[in-house]
Amino acid sequence: MSALASAAIVAIGSELLTPLRVDTNSLVITEALNRLGLPLVGKAVVGDDRQALAHTLRHFLQQADLVVCCGGLGPTDDDVTREAVADVLERPLREDAGIAQRLRERWAARGETMPEINRRQAMVPEGAVVLANDRGTAPGLWIDIGRQVVVLLPGPPREMRPMLDRLAGERLAARATGLSLVRRIVRVTGRTESQTEESMQPCYRTWSGWQPPVWATILASLGQVDLHLSATAPRATDAEAVLAQAVDDVVAVLGSDVYSIDGQALEVELGALLVRRGLRVAVAESCTGGLITSRLTDVPGSSRYVERSIVSYSNLSKTELLGVPERLIRAEGAVSEAVARAMAEGVRRCAGVEIGIGVTGVAGPDGGTPDKPVGTVAIAVALGDDVQVATRRFLGERDMVKFQASQAALDMLRRRLLEM
Repeated sequence: MSALASAAIVAIGSELLTPLRVDTNSLVITEALNRLGLPLVGKAVVGDDRQALAHTLRHFLQQADLVVCCGGLGPTDDDVTREAVADVLERPLREDAGIAQRLRERWAARGETMPEINRRQAMVPEGAVVLANDRGTAPGLWIDIGRQVVVLLPGPPREMRPMLDRLAGERLAARATGLSLVRRIVRVTGRTESQTEESMQPCYRTWSGWQPPVWATILASLGQVDLHLSATAPRATDAEAVLAQAVDDVVAVLGSDVYSIDGQALEVELGALLVRRGLRVAVAESCTGGLITSRLTDVPGSSRYVERSIVSYSNLSKTELLGVPERLIRAEGAVSEAVARAMAEGVRRCAGVEIGIGVTGVAGPDGGTPDKPVGTVAIAVALGDDVQVATRRFLGERDMVKFQASQAALDMLRRRLLEM
């Protein structure tokens, strides 16, 4: 029996092609396959269309040893996975007496008679091995095609996951390469994707010559860049060892721009720093409208270091709640480093904590001026008597500006704590 060295996933259901339903099953299946050392060559989402599904299956069978299909095994006319697979494999569908009997018993246990339409779920391509479904009516199927395998799993997650777990521990484990695929995510802020890539390219070339080699994929999102590092080895510990070396290389090249070496969010890493330093923070937010505080308090245990937050959106609230002088706002404007500084100092003082954060800006789409266009944000971090202030210009829509401002504020505090 040849080992399975690559895989593809097909998520099936027209509802997955709308904004109303997200395909989460593929993520769970990917994780299970990666743990067995099975990398993916592709994923696809296909509607309830027999011809489109058959076309996708033929495509992936030209590329992968294992194709996992998820969904489309129900009793209705739009559940076409069995038929499409039978078409591609040129195998007739036959009723499995055991499945049909279990279905009738399932209905009888509820005191009901099984509708005839449910007999469709007992139809399997010739030569398929039935995978029991303890939580639903749709059985899974394992189909050998020479050295390749097609697996059909039910769509509902509560049915799919237990079946996948059994499959991974038994049939798939027996056909895996015996290699372990391990990944690490290194998160970077303060650099663009292209700047990060340019700095890291010499490392990429070095890593490709290692045994086992380390491969990197770069992914940019708002306010951060993720480096996904992966290695495959006979033992997971071997892969983990080379990834640890690669992570050290990243930190050596990018320095304090690296804020996480294990995929943690910025607010998680910042929270850990605050706990280690024994410091508490208060936040004064204008344009971010509480987003900074929301991110900080998303972290369990954040009550140890978050004392309070004030959303001082109006100029009056900045004066009444934070003590920002009216004359300062008139002279400098609400969006200014001077006002951000006064907000940070004011919230730190009134909260009686060591750290204050102040943020004020123009989130848009209106309110910009030639001197202070939309996206202009002033950020201040007051740590004791020391105050750091910066003005940034962020691009994008209102929600994008707000998130980038929150990211920059959290990162400014993180860097300040690292300097301590």
